[in-house]
Amino acid sequence: MNNQPDAAPQLSATQRFPVIGIIGKPNHAGAADTMLGLREFLIESGHQVVVEEVCGRALDLPPRQLVPINNLGNICQLVIVIGGDGSMLHAARTLANFDLPVLGINRGHLGFLTDVRPTEFRQKVAEVLDGKYFVEKRFLLSARVLRHDDPIASSEALNDIVLYPGEISRMIEFEVYVNEQFVYSQRSDGLIVATPTGSTAYSLSAGGPIMHPSLNAVALVPMFAHTLTARPIVLDGDSRIEIVIGANNRTYPQLSCDGQVHIKVAPGDSILISKKKEQLWLVHPDDHDYYQVLRTKLNWGSKL
Repeated sequence: MNNQPDAAPQLSATQRFPVIGIIGKPNHAGAADTMLGLREFLIESGHQVVVEEVCGRALDLPPRQLVPINNLGNICQLVIVIGGDGSMLHAARTLANFDLPVLGINRGHLGFLTDVRPTEFRQKVAEVLDGKYFVEKRFLLSARVLRHDDPIASSEALNDIVLYPGEISRMIEFEVYVNEQFVYSQRSDGLIVATPTGSTAYSLSAGGPIMHPSLNAVALVPMFAHTLTARPIVLDGDSRIEIVIGANNRTYPQLSCDGQVHIKVAPGDSILISKKKEQLWLVHPDDHDYYQVLRTKLNWGSKL
């Protein structure tokens, strides 16, 4: 008698991902062309295709094929995002709430998150549909703003949460606590709280470390601190971070989540930052190489 477990059944592409969602940047001519080409390719491959409703209206697609972004995760087994990293950041804050693989086709600039080139999308998407892919789980950060202990605003970020003055040439005074322990007080242009995913974004420009996506870590990166000793610090990803805005600030700083959601904060407010429970399931073709991405996007090893 064979006590070995039965081998997992081999699924066809349509069995693996019967319904595929598309979301992107329809006002970008290249992205619109890729979205339409991808939609045709998927339909010809036997898949049911739905398109995020804002994109679908811009592309003049039939209303019955359009789905609100917050419902894509309920009906799709795979979502493909077409655009730049900004498009993926926008989609991630909603799609991370579902255990849903998300693939990115780059129609932007750097393309750290949307790594399939538009010239090869048919080949790479076909590979993914055939099961030749792997999934990286990327965590997001949640931010809540408290005023007199009452929550007034909240948002999430895949890349980073940034405290900044909101006005040119204005510094902010604030205190930072980690797991209820005092870390430092600072007078600076602000603070970047970056995930490993966001370590190659704004944090990198401010002198923060590059962190491999697999790390469970968060970086605190000061921006133009009024001291020569301010340095980035890397924390455990499960840390609970609190930023307290100094009561003597004369300006009302702002909080930016992925550079797309902005919250005005006031002197005396507290900002609580922690890891979001749900994660983004980011899909890569089998031949994806993170270090090759860094070499390409950051021009490592290029001759002057």
